[in-house]
Amino acid sequence: MALNIKPLADRVLIEPAPAETKTASGIIIPDNAKEKPQKGTVVAAGKGTKDEPITVKIGDTVLYGKYAGTELKLEGKDYLMMRESDILAII
Repeated sequence: MALNIKPLADRVLIEPAPAETKTASGIIIPDNAKEKPQKGTVVAAGKGTKDEPITVKIGDTVLYGKYAGTELKLEGKDYLMMRESDILAII
């Protein structure tokens, strides 16, 4: 299903990856102790500014800062809207 949203300029819409529910050793993490994910998938991207075109594409998996972006809820799902400069790396 395509979203009906188009970010402007250098903004990117990201769908965060789900939070981990188990540790590597198999310990179940309770809801109040789960950390906010710092990885997600690009769902939509603007065209960039005239000086700097956008470098991420739709479908890229990216890493971003812990407190980066603005949380949005669209069509029942959680998303983050942030500037491309807040993205740390493409995986």
